[in-house]
Amino acid sequence: MRLTRNGLGGSNPLVSAQSGNQTSGAPVPTHRIAIVGAGPAGYFAAQALQNLRSEEHDFAIDMFEKLPTPWGLVRSGVAPDHPKIKSVSKVFEKIASADDFRLIANVNVGVDISLDELKSAYDAVVLAIGTPKGRRLEIPGEELENVISSADFVYWYNGHPEYRDLKVDLSGTRAVVIGAGNVAMDVGRMLAIDPSELDSTDTAEPALKALHSSNIRDVYVVARRGAESAAFTSPELRELPDIESVAVKIDKSDIEGALERAGHTPEKHVKSNLDAMKLIATTSSNDGPRTLRFLFEHKPSSIHGSKRVESVTFDTPQGQFEVQCDLVITAIGYLPLEFSGLSVEGNHYKNKDGWISDNLYVVGWAKRGPQGVIGTNKSDASAVMENLVKKLKLEKAKPVVDVLEGLQEHGVDVVSHSDWSRINDEETSRGLALGKPRLKFTSVAAMLAVATSR
Repeated sequence: MRLTRNGLGGSNPLVSAQSGNQTSGAPVPTHRIAIVGAGPAGYFAAQALQNLRSEEHDFAIDMFEKLPTPWGLVRSGVAPDHPKIKSVSKVFEKIASADDFRLIANVNVGVDISLDELKSAYDAVVLAIGTPKGRRLEIPGEELENVISSADFVYWYNGHPEYRDLKVDLSGTRAVVIGAGNVAMDVGRMLAIDPSELDSTDTAEPALKALHSSNIRDVYVVARRGAESAAFTSPELRELPDIESVAVKIDKSDIEGALERAGHTPEKHVKSNLDAMKLIATTSSNDGPRTLRFLFEHKPSSIHGSKRVESVTFDTPQGQFEVQCDLVITAIGYLPLEFSGLSVEGNHYKNKDGWISDNLYVVGWAKRGPQGVIGTNKSDASAVMENLVKKLKLEKAKPVVDVLEGLQEHGVDVVSHSDWSRINDEETSRGLALGKPRLKFTSVAAMLAVATSR
């Protein structure tokens, strides 16, 4: 893509066409930062930069996003029946309202513009693109139909446009979810819950329709290690018994063995988890038309079926154990996308305290791997941005490059924050009529039609 070094032509209120002249009384940015990814890590990085502004040093921030819609996993990852978690989007909107910030959405970095082009155009580039690829089990039978990664399944029920046509067969009666983190719990809960409880949520309409037709009544959440090693969080565990029409089952012996292995002084989060699971094991009802079962120390060794999954074999301390099932969803971790010139180290990009090389930085899951809650990204991004700013204070700002002009010349339908606001308003308006927080658009074409309807 051709980048034009003639200013931003007034598209950014902080920068005039003469690059460096003050306009409308706004402070002159000394450095321009590109943030790739409009999820929690990206917004918290922008917020950290805004908080580090001073009379001597200022920033103009361009945030690039592949989809026409921002918010990342807050929109496409958080379970629909947990709307309170999504309220952090109000913070993101406040960050985006600052006059030093531009959203440049519907732009696929690596396709519409290269990472090298961004590095040449901006004083620093911050990757906040998460770890969107589901990790594979690497066992026989994983290629069978209806063996699905939780990364894909979660995007499906949250209305991610690239996964709206995901084939999910819910005609069987039993599902197995392999994993021991909150994502596995979310997936298990979404499968076990009575779909009528999702009618007032922002679950994507295609997924909601499929869930209403689902025959799944028995869901296993299966962990490879003991309960003391589970990565669940106790608030999510404690709410499980309150789900109507779902019998939550945990074997007492699993918790007794975990308590013994954890010892007399387990870490705080381990104790909270085990206390919550013990409460379920000892008091939870065994009745209900739907069942959510937790199994521990069950390591999957093979998946069976002629074309479609029919069962999973697990290795346990007591020997092999086979579970007949019609759907398998794997939630055992996530990996970052592959970018030319970037090294993947385990489950994140190789970096040193957020610095990758030259003027390239990384924050969030792409930096440290898929761990922590949404709030974890705030302190993480703040620390990386402090190091970035220390380095930039020693460097001269680059000439202003008109990235938007180059993208538009190549026919990219760039979505600005005001364009996104039209999408947001339309979704919430459509949802309000149905008693939902929003009714999501699940196709890019529909989003763009609303974004450009001025």
